Amino acid sequence: MNISQLKYVLEIANSTSIREAATKLFISQPALSASVRDLEEELGILIFARTNKGISLTNEGREFVTYAKKVTSQYAIMEERYLSRDSDKERFSVSTQHYNFAIKAFTKVILKYDPQKYAFSIHETKTREVLEDVRTLKSEVGIVSFSGSNKDIMQKLMKEYNLEFTPLMVRNTYIYVWEDHEFAGREEISIDELADYPCITFDQSDGSNFYLTEEAMADYDFAKSIKSDDRATTMEMISELHGYSIGSGMLSGEEAILKGMVSIKLKEEDPLTIGYIVRKDGQLSKYGLEYIEELTRHKEI
Repeated sequence: MNISQLKYVLEIANSTSIREAATKLFISQPALSASVRDLEEELGILIFARTNKGISLTNEGREFVTYAKKVTSQYAIMEERYLSRDSDKERFSVSTQHYNFAIKAFTKVILKYDPQKYAFSIHETKTREVLEDVRTLKSEVGIVSFSGSNKDIMQKLMKEYNLEFTPLMVRNTYIYVWEDHEFAGREEISIDELADYPCITFDQSDGSNFYLTEEAMADYDFAKSIKSDDRATTMEMISELHGYSIGSGMLSGEEAILKGMVSIKLKEEDPLTIGYIVRKDGQLSKYGLEYIEELTRHKEI
């Protein structure tokens, strides 16, 4: 078994056919099929079920793919660190849900140290990917939140992933609407009053449904809902469709991306606990320590 075979399996699993996977991998279809068969024989399992209608993962194959993703992810980190042309650069990485204070803290770390050569990264991404990134050391620190709707599953996952969560703040639930919305002047509103308008939520797209959502009211049955995985798209739909999103009410006039938005407190209570995660057995770099120092400037609890 080698890393190429693991990558082959993952590419096939993400493709509609072996032919498509072979095209993406720039190898011949017979060579790809032979490599996967060799792997199956070596492991003594059947990863893919093959029929005249195509291929699909077996139960053993689905389990194998889970481990293969972890291994290839770790390999990519090592490859970038030791084999890339940027191996002599300072490195630091953060993964976060959609919070501007997390981005500002990241920029302040860069401004403070300003290394001569560096390859830093910040991933604004889905909840499970934040957890996975810190778990696999792709990122030193992650920013996550949970409400009463998904507190139990989040705490269970953090325990399984050997992650330590430090709360920074607890925020009441607000909705965001555009400044010309008919409810824009309200100080408080009930979720039922918004039934005629679409609720735009961040698309987690990992099969976890609402359990790993980063918004409150995740278990509410919205009459109209739209999923989006892009912040600019969300803003556009809120503006054009008179829709709304749900958040923590953290709006600041200095954040240009949020200009035009106003927040209204929801009568329904489902507070968000927001904080950062690190690996319990991890060793933070000076950048990680400084980043956490910047985050604690926002600490309210």
